[in-house]
Amino acid sequence: MANITAKDEANTVNTEVLHFIRSAPDGLSVFLAVLNIVLAIIGTLGNALLLIALRKVTSIYPPTKLFFRSLAITDLFVGLIIQPIYSITLIPGISHKNLVYYSIQVTGISGSILCSVSILMSTAISVDRLLALLLGLRYKQVVTLRRVRAAITCIWLLSCAMGGWRYSNWGAEAAKFTLFVLMLLSLIISICSYTKIYLYLHNKQVQLHAKEREIHKEPSSNGGEGRLNMERYKKSVSSIAWVQLALLLCFVPFTVGSMLFTHRKLTGVATGIAHFCVSIPYVLFNPALNPILYCWKIREVKQAMKETVRKVICCIKSH
Repeated sequence: MANITAKDEANTVNTEVLHFIRSAPDGLSVFLAVLNIVLAIIGTLGNALLLIALRKVTSIYPPTKLFFRSLAITDLFVGLIIQPIYSITLIPGISHKNLVYYSIQVTGISGSILCSVSILMSTAISVDRLLALLLGLRYKQVVTLRRVRAAITCIWLLSCAMGGWRYSNWGAEAAKFTLFVLMLLSLIISICSYTKIYLYLHNKQVQLHAKEREIHKEPSSNGGEGRLNMERYKKSVSSIAWVQLALLLCFVPFTVGSMLFTHRKLTGVATGIAHFCVSIPYVLFNPALNPILYCWKIREVKQAMKETVRKVICCIKSH
């Protein structure tokens, strides 16, 4: 009986979502469908270029680079899977109700999984950057490719399990609560990691300036090399911090809207349209934004992407 109730409730929610989306004006639906297709193309091409560029960048430690590549693959899946399917639900000419209904189902399950992967992966990168700072020379002995591969596999398995559980007929409410707690813990861990990194770097900089004033001389050449490595480290930390901030800004409106909608706090067709036709595209904008952030904060990635684009253009012209 509990299974039937959960299933009926899930069907009711999806029917209401379908009603809200189909109640939007045709002009708005077409605009949002086109917007999602454009964002899908930009996100797919941008993350594909990012993956190629990361293969050429040698300044990033391989395990850390593997985290970056995994996050880019997640964004690539959003552009290849979720955004085209979601656009189907917005096209006014599609009258087959079951097609739109199951498109919403697929979008919900795959979106939940990829959202979890993105958040957990970015949290893992923030912890990786903290370990690189605290462990020093022991970092490469502790953080290895084998352990990073195991961590990434666990993240995908956990996200798939949570996504499947959330849309199952058993314990859906418990799954939503567990997923919310997991995402909240990930956010807290990231904030603590960046706070620790900031305080550590600030204290080191204060100590360095104090020593320079004490001995009244410029830093040695080794100190210059260390400062160069530290600048590279700061750029990698800054890049993932911006990615996480963009992720947070994109997902907060959708998460709040989803919670209100699930608990029937959103009433009226206009409110439903605002949530499912505005906050969802806002979430889907994130994968197109991430490659831009990497190019902005990591010069080596930007250079590698420029070279890749240049080669592609030359190949096209030669043919």
